[in-house]
Amino acid sequence: MAEAERIIGTPDTPDADRDGQDRDERRDQVRPDRGGQEPAGTDGTAAETGRPRGKRRIAVLFAVAVVAYLLDLVSKMIVVAELEHHEPVEIIGDWLRFEAIRNAGAAFGFGEAFTVIFTVIAAAVIVVIIRLARKLYSLPWAIALGLLLGGALGNLTDRIFRSPGVFKGAVVDFIAPKHFAVFNLADSAIVCGGILIVLLSFRGLDPDGTVHKD
Repeated sequence: MAEAERIIGTPDTPDADRDGQDRDERRDQVRPDRGGQEPAGTDGTAAETGRPRGKRRIAVLFAVAVVAYLLDLVSKMIVVAELEHHEPVEIIGDWLRFEAIRNAGAAFGFGEAFTVIFTVIAAAVIVVIIRLARKLYSLPWAIALGLLLGGALGNLTDRIFRSPGVFKGAVVDFIAPKHFAVFNLADSAIVCGGILIVLLSFRGLDPDGTVHKD
């Protein structure tokens, strides 16, 4: 029996092991990562196909925008009805007061000679935010863009409907801190949204929910 095995020979064990390893490697290459995701690329980033990003945050964006817009609109209606052509109202002594001012320029009273240009820029910002909403999966980005959208809509409403005319209307400002420009709630929403976007960009968080490191 031993002589027969010597003559016939035994299977080539190294080749068999190599074939088994090749099959295992091919199986590992096509095997999806945990959660049904594609394996990470050589640069450490996840493959785009099949990567779940959660729910889109369009509803959050528009909810924040509506709240910011309504607060700005109602506050301006009250200011025009109660404060315009009246003495300023002191809130915290000389440090903060409410004073109705019509501003034909940009936020905080800059660029009064370019009202139409600022109107076009505000409209363009609104269009860009709405288009970006389709790719929005990040909650912080939804809040930031919602603040920008609500603030832009608030001031754009003044540009369109207030005197002296369509696209040339003066924005109603009323928050007057000491030694600072007079502004409104729409300006505040725009500034807060912009600051939040800068912070998110520094952290490497994109609107689609991915995180990158430079």
